[in-house]
Amino acid sequence: MEKTKSRLAIFLVSAAALLLFPLVLQTVGDAWVRIAAFALLYTMLALGLNIVVGLAGLLDLGYIAFYAVGAYMFALLASTQLTDNFDALGAMFPHGFDVSLWLVIPLGAGLAALFGIMLGTPVLKLRGDYLAIVTLGFGEIIRIFMNNLNAPVNITNGPQGISGIHGIRLFGWHLNHNIEIGSYTINSVTEYYWAFLLLATLSVIVCYRLQDSRIGRAWMAMREDEIAAKAMGINTRNMKLLAFSMGATFGGVAGVMFAAFQGFVSPESFSLMESVNVLAMVVIGGMGNIPGVILGAVLLSVLPEALRYLGFISDWQQATFGHVYMDSGILRQLIYSLSMILVMLIRPKGLWPAPEHGKGLAALGAGQRAAAAKEGA
Repeated sequence: MEKTKSRLAIFLVSAAALLLFPLVLQTVGDAWVRIAAFALLYTMLALGLNIVVGLAGLLDLGYIAFYAVGAYMFALLASTQLTDNFDALGAMFPHGFDVSLWLVIPLGAGLAALFGIMLGTPVLKLRGDYLAIVTLGFGEIIRIFMNNLNAPVNITNGPQGISGIHGIRLFGWHLNHNIEIGSYTINSVTEYYWAFLLLATLSVIVCYRLQDSRIGRAWMAMREDEIAAKAMGINTRNMKLLAFSMGATFGGVAGVMFAAFQGFVSPESFSLMESVNVLAMVVIGGMGNIPGVILGAVLLSVLPEALRYLGFISDWQQATFGHVYMDSGILRQLIYSLSMILVMLIRPKGLWPAPEHGKGLAALGAGQRAAAAKEGA
């Protein structure tokens, strides 16, 4: 009973801290609130990729494609891009589409899941490096497709991207509007942070339920030894397709929220480096461990932005030596890269690795065998 009460108290304190966090950050500017909001978006992406890589053991280098699918789907439905280029749609919807959040989130998740199945179907028999190369190609195909789908019919506006994307409404309130409470103002970026926090929390709950379910156990068995999993009656084909589709849904929902938050999408936002970045979050945090993945996502999304404040080093070099020997931007990338290398050297299994189940049982079995051998002697 006491343990339950203490857990409830920790949960309530943590929830209150996360809800009040952006209000504190507002005092030093909206930039830090945006960074915190993007950390939650990357948390959703990392949790989705963790299903594919951490639980099912399938190396996916094209995960950002599902992010792009969700973002472009919302951009097309929440802007005048289609109504301006298709007269029939313009006549039917003269003021553009007015799409509800409760519709676009299931649509984004479902469309991304469909693309996940499209990716998973041809790669069912591939493993390791071969799987990584094919998924990498899939991600680049989606990006190039979005980049060139402006001729002969302009759908995605090509490399110029889609702008003028309307924000989202929640219970009749437009999140792009500030909330005025007397003389105090809650900025719109804070409202988006709260929406992202709600979705990230739901993502964590879903991931825990999946991990502890029979499906999650099947994924982990397949990750450890696919041949043994087949021998135990697990349909590895269906499990792989399910892993790709379930992981993709998180990317699709995160893409929808990204497009609404930014108000603009372009193919540059969905490059290969973004996929590598999300994969690095999973690996450095701890593959297969949900708290570790969250930690990796927060650290690797916040650290590059925090290092932007190293600009004073260039000013110090100019004032001291009369010349800038190392630009602050280069130094920022150097520190970021070195920190990742150090983490992998010191903690090769990640900052917060998954607990290694079974070692205690193995040790117990060895002890029992030793005791039996001693008695026999």
